[in-house]
Amino acid sequence: MPTCENGGAPLRQSLNTLAGVALGSVLAIAELAFLLVAGLGLLPIVAAPRSRDRVVGFVHRCSRQLTALGQRRLARFHQVRDLGPYSDRSAFRYVARHWPAGILGGLVVLLLLFGLIVAGSMLTAWIFGGEWAFIEEDGNRVSSATVLVAALPGALLLYLNVMGIVGVAGLDERLARRHLTPSAEEVLSRRVSELTLSRAEVVQVVNDERRRIERDLHDGVQQRLVALGLLLSRARRTDDPERAAALVRQAHEESEQALDDLRQVAWRVYPTVLDQYGLRDVIAVLAERSSIPVTLQYDLPTRPPTMIETVAYFVVSEAVTNAAKHSNANQIAITLTPTSEAPPSSGTAAAPIDVPGVVVTVTDDGRGGADPTGRGLSGLASRVAAGDGTFSVHSPIDGPTTIRAELPCG
Repeated sequence: MPTCENGGAPLRQSLNTLAGVALGSVLAIAELAFLLVAGLGLLPIVAAPRSRDRVVGFVHRCSRQLTALGQRRLARFHQVRDLGPYSDRSAFRYVARHWPAGILGGLVVLLLLFGLIVAGSMLTAWIFGGEWAFIEEDGNRVSSATVLVAALPGALLLYLNVMGIVGVAGLDERLARRHLTPSAEEVLSRRVSELTLSRAEVVQVVNDERRRIERDLHDGVQQRLVALGLLLSRARRTDDPERAAALVRQAHEESEQALDDLRQVAWRVYPTVLDQYGLRDVIAVLAERSSIPVTLQYDLPTRPPTMIETVAYFVVSEAVTNAAKHSNANQIAITLTPTSEAPPSSGTAAAPIDVPGVVVTVTDDGRGGADPTGRGLSGLASRVAAGDGTFSVHSPIDGPTTIRAELPCG
């Protein structure tokens, strides 16, 4: 069975290429009609300059729609899926330059169909007689000599025609990549904007973390230290040895609880055991401490960098905490898997071993309805964005809730 599937893959790819070129020719006719209408639409601008914005806006909207159709066609039939983002002007330039290639592709496809019809007609006339054919010879029948003489040039023309279809498909892809992919300057400008926004989000996250630490210290550790001081003060003032001993025991319990609360605050700030034991063991401990049963699937082949481990830990920790507090879930599933591709190697002997990115997914079977704009989840999104990762929350009403973060390690 695998052999049949592998054998059918080239044929399927060839049919996809043929269908993509044919649809591109149909789209080219629409593009040519649009350009003619757009050219006529420029005439009112000369007479009424105030209409310029409306006309240009209409042209750009139509260009966007036609380009979107072409982009879906390229993705479906030519496996070109990494286009965009692009501007309105780039979309218009692509439409203006694509239609000749599309018309050429339509002519090549029509020539192929004509050649197949002629070849089929000749073969049917050779086998069955002239009543089935468009070509007749020697009493309504094509001779074997004629078929043999026509076979060689026919095969050559078929080869040239197929290469023409492949060439048009390649030209189509090159046009799309030239006009529908951002230039180096656009990529750099967008990257600067993203980094500026990410820096502001990181500052906001740091401030939120500081407020949370202050709140944890004030509501937890500080209150227990105050209670500890009151118990010791009462023990000093009492004259009853038994009561003094009981108060000291209570003070000792409060001191242990305060120390445990302080450890919890420090753990939430940064789990130092992450450096010592690694992400797998720390998340396993987190799962054991959860009030909801947790299943863990850890499939990372190598240990990620420290920054990625830290972000992944906080994603899991916050997701499990939210599920325990708000979801009424009965089960939580945590998976850590590598992304499909590893970053390219630097090629130097001293370079570290390349590892793929990390995909963190936390799913609970609770009631759903999680708000991605809430303080906790938005803080996680900022953490992930600061590491060039992507973060998503899918939480329909009645659940399940899925929190997913993809963290690149390159």
